[in-house]
Amino acid sequence: MELRVLNYFLMAAREENITRAASLLHVTQPTLSRQLMQLEEELGVKLFERSSHSIILTDEGMLLKRRAQELLRLAEKTKREVSHEEESIIGEIAIGSGELRSSGCLAELLSSFREKYPMIQYDIFSGNADNIKDRMEQGLLDMGLLLEPVDIGKYEFIRMPLKEEWGILVRKDSPLAQKKAVRPEDLIGRPLMASGRELVQNELANWFGEYADQVDIFSTHNLLYNTAMMVDKGAGEALTLRLESSYDNLCFVPLSPGLETGSVLAWKKNQVFSPATAAFIRHVKKCIRKEPMGEEA
Repeated sequence: MELRVLNYFLMAAREENITRAASLLHVTQPTLSRQLMQLEEELGVKLFERSSHSIILTDEGMLLKRRAQELLRLAEKTKREVSHEEESIIGEIAIGSGELRSSGCLAELLSSFREKYPMIQYDIFSGNADNIKDRMEQGLLDMGLLLEPVDIGKYEFIRMPLKEEWGILVRKDSPLAQKKAVRPEDLIGRPLMASGRELVQNELANWFGEYADQVDIFSTHNLLYNTAMMVDKGAGEALTLRLESSYDNLCFVPLSPGLETGSVLAWKKNQVFSPATAAFIRHVKKCIRKEPMGEEA
């Protein structure tokens, strides 16, 4: 399966028309049709439903589309990484990050690193720890800023200096907004939204203690923005982390007893990294180890 043919396939899938796709690819229509049929023969599946005027992806075609996009991104990333000059480190570093206050620490690390290596580019992916780990396993991310608790047995990591504080995001006209902190019993019977990660749900269940079975978590999320809009429209209230952001009609109330968690910047063990990524890992270790804190790597 050649990358060139996958590119042909993606263009045909996007345009849903062989003639138009061939024109954009600067190949003849018969050439493109033949390449697509050979791809179907190679895979042993039908990728398109064809009519006289259009082509539509089958279920197998939709799966190949997702995989082809990942393969081509990975191929382009690899090309950029190996094409560096000896006297100057260039390339791309792909980093995943959750919505965390520690993202500010990561931003400071990237800023100071860019002063040393201004030719390096960055691809930043936002998601929760599970999303980021999946993409690290696929080779699409070099490292990730992960909220604990998280299974990092297969990773090297360094702990970030900030702690993340849990609380609840509520409308300013909510009775909870008047409290300095909310206790587990304050949330019984209230419609709640929380992280979809199982490990985080277990942490929250431990915090609720004897009240865990009385809590109504009706919705889960991986990132906060859409959930904040649901809170704003009165759909419920969100158990979430304190972030360096604000919403006009909402406020954050911490939990009592307080619940804090850490975060780690992690990368795969025994991985051969590009010069750019290897240099950034060294930079991170050097910078964070200057902080008055314990770290692992």
